[in-house]
Amino acid sequence: MKKILFALLLPILTAASCAPSAENARETDRIPAIYPDYTDVTIPVNIAPLNFLLRGNVEAMTVEVAGETLSARTDNKAIFDETEWHRLLASHTGQTVSVRVCTQKDGKWTAYKPFRWTIAKDSIDPYLTYRLIEPDYEVWNHIVLQQRCMENFDTDDLANHQLQENRCMNCHITGNQNPNLSMLYVRGKGGGAILNQDGHLRKLNIRAGNATDSMVSSSVYYAFSPNGRYITFSTNVIIPAFHAKGSKRMEVYDAASDVYVADLKTHRILHSKLLADTAALETFPTFSPDGKFIYYCSAHTVNLPKDIRDLQYNLVRIPFDEHTGLLGMKADTILNGDIATRQARLHEKGVYDSEMTPVKHSVCHPKISPDGHYIVYTVADYGTFPIWHREADLQMMDLHTGQIDNLGIINSDKSDTYHSWSANSRWLCFASKRDDGLYGKPYFSYIDRQGKAHKPFVLPQRDPEMYDNLLKSFNVPELCKGKIPFDAVDVQKAMEKESEPFILVEKLIGK
Repeated sequence: MKKILFALLLPILTAASCAPSAENARETDRIPAIYPDYTDVTIPVNIAPLNFLLRGNVEAMTVEVAGETLSARTDNKAIFDETEWHRLLASHTGQTVSVRVCTQKDGKWTAYKPFRWTIAKDSIDPYLTYRLIEPDYEVWNHIVLQQRCMENFDTDDLANHQLQENRCMNCHITGNQNPNLSMLYVRGKGGGAILNQDGHLRKLNIRAGNATDSMVSSSVYYAFSPNGRYITFSTNVIIPAFHAKGSKRMEVYDAASDVYVADLKTHRILHSKLLADTAALETFPTFSPDGKFIYYCSAHTVNLPKDIRDLQYNLVRIPFDEHTGLLGMKADTILNGDIATRQARLHEKGVYDSEMTPVKHSVCHPKISPDGHYIVYTVADYGTFPIWHREADLQMMDLHTGQIDNLGIINSDKSDTYHSWSANSRWLCFASKRDDGLYGKPYFSYIDRQGKAHKPFVLPQRDPEMYDNLLKSFNVPELCKGKIPFDAVDVQKAMEKESEPFILVEKLIGK
């Protein structure tokens, strides 16, 4: 019996004897240069393990969190056990814990200066959807839409180019972060909008009927109304252009664009001349959380592409009645580029400077927090395609006070854009190219109850080397309250259906 017991314990004893030990380590006052950079970040209580690595010749590494050894390996990676990780987060919710990294090189141990993790009580939505796409223009049709569990590393395909004859596919958008209300668009012959309602997929042709003659294209950018009955969408004639300088590489602009509302119940497309002005370009529509307004971006037309640097988009809104589906008779400009830049600088200085020269900025991608308190948007020098604009940053306006936050702790010297909110309005997700200027990755920032943004962190991966090896960008990341109830095969089957047509009607009412 003793021999049997010893045989069972031998593998455990052997593993314990081989585990790295950082006793008598030499102390240094430097914080470890870990990748991804997870130092001094605020994280949700339900996030997957923040696995990381230390580059270079590291023979072994140990990581202590809150005084407990959570990872000990004979290589340069910190890979945390998922069960132990979630137990630690649950036991330190609302607290700031110390993280101590020790490494062995040439047989000698070094103990780095500890950094901190603040574990917020506010959880993040458990799923993230995004589009994986090559970041350049040569290959646009090898696209995969995926969903990823934020609490672990499970990933599923929602749509795959291999099942769609390599056609282009727009990003997957949910209604109010609801997994049972979402839509994606498959382009090309026989394509259409795939609407998910409680897992039942319908194929819609939103540019059908008498809309064909007046709409410049099918839907491109879209968003659901709070009650889920309507979508607001833009129709865009998108033109690619190329820069001689590599800093921007590629430009995309709209030769024409308008905004509409589609009633998913009656199959009507609601149209207002205010949203389809021939002297303006309207795009990026989204509903306010109370359903009373449609926010969108609008610019005066210029001579394109010659005067593209003069293409400046403003943030505009128009009233909408979610009960009747009627649009207002007046559109109000909420923010223009000059005001956005001036107010942001005034906020930073804390004083009024009458001689401050405003710098023109173009506003795009407005997204309102579900509690209706804040609106976040992208600002770039010009246009509506900031993904290749290194200067593209996020800004946040307090809709109660009008105050603008330049979000300095979030933005980098590369493109930061394509953002979404968590359902509890505490987490902001966005795509950033801060690592190399080429590949976008999903980052998350905690927005506390005072509206203060905290240092962002990148989506954790099971293997921290994953980002080094993946040659695709994460495009338009969207947070979701649950698992999407369909997969790529379901989308393939839905594409075989006949599309449901819509009819264009003009609806205008004074507000």
